[in-house]
Amino acid sequence: MTGADPVLAIDIGGTKMAAGLVEPGGRLASWSQTATPGGLDAEQLWRTLDALLTRVLAEARVDPADGLAGVGTGCGGPMEWPAGRVSPLNIPAWRSFPLRERLQERFPGHPVRLHNDAICMAVGEHWRGAGRGRRTMLGMVVSTGVGGGLVLDGRLINGATGNAGHIGHVVADPEGPACVCGGRGCVEAIARGPALAAWAQAQGWRAGQPSVTAKELADDAAQGHPVGLAALRRAGRALGIAIASATHLCDLEVVAIGGGLAQAGSLLFDPLEGTLRTYVGLDYARDVAVVPAELGQSAGMIGAAALLFAADRYWAGE
Repeated sequence: MTGADPVLAIDIGGTKMAAGLVEPGGRLASWSQTATPGGLDAEQLWRTLDALLTRVLAEARVDPADGLAGVGTGCGGPMEWPAGRVSPLNIPAWRSFPLRERLQERFPGHPVRLHNDAICMAVGEHWRGAGRGRRTMLGMVVSTGVGGGLVLDGRLINGATGNAGHIGHVVADPEGPACVCGGRGCVEAIARGPALAAWAQAQGWRAGQPSVTAKELADDAAQGHPVGLAALRRAGRALGIAIASATHLCDLEVVAIGGGLAQAGSLLFDPLEGTLRTYVGLDYARDVAVVPAELGQSAGMIGAAALLFAADRYWAGE
């Protein structure tokens, strides 16, 4: 290992697994991804991830024995942190799966650091993206699930169990739909992609069609479909309410939003912004900026690498 060696960065979500090599300056040098398969048991899912990591290293001609600075990983939560036993709500095959331990066994002699995938996205955006140079920010992922990570006074906030910033389970509508977490009316229950598509189908959009996606819903909304537009307004409203509360609580400067649904652009951000401005009443909260994540789909991997390259700000696990 040298000072120029990359980190093997991993991003595991309910829709896809991605892995890449991130250089010390934060550049994603190479990467690959695969769908997160359903219907597998825990060990089969681990083998899918292991095959992806093997392919990324082989294609980049990196010897894992002496060519890595370490391994950084973001995975859907919740999880036992810093032990890295993961129980992602959207990956039912893994319940208390010892992911950090398995990666340590796979890459002996290298530091292995693991955090929530949305936290890694937030770290990436603060380190090299939309929050660069800001003291206080919230990073959000709006995709298969809704999660977040919180940076206050320039440092990542972990919370008592490593799950701080999980804005997806802030209640946006107490009378809203049941959430997979056991609560009701959570932002995730309303705004995550699969829930949004299911709501739209119940309103008559592509009724009876199997396997519809939030991307298809957003595409139809862009063509003016009234249910698609209503669905994105619904998601934007829930996100705006939650962000208003978080801004009052944490005195945020910027909120960076990434994930698949963020690709809907103004169809999502306009109703979000309108709702946010309705609910932020205190003077200090009115200047908060809500922006798309600058790093796109690579934010989680870049943030996972920052757990090693910028550990003084983003890692307190040991």
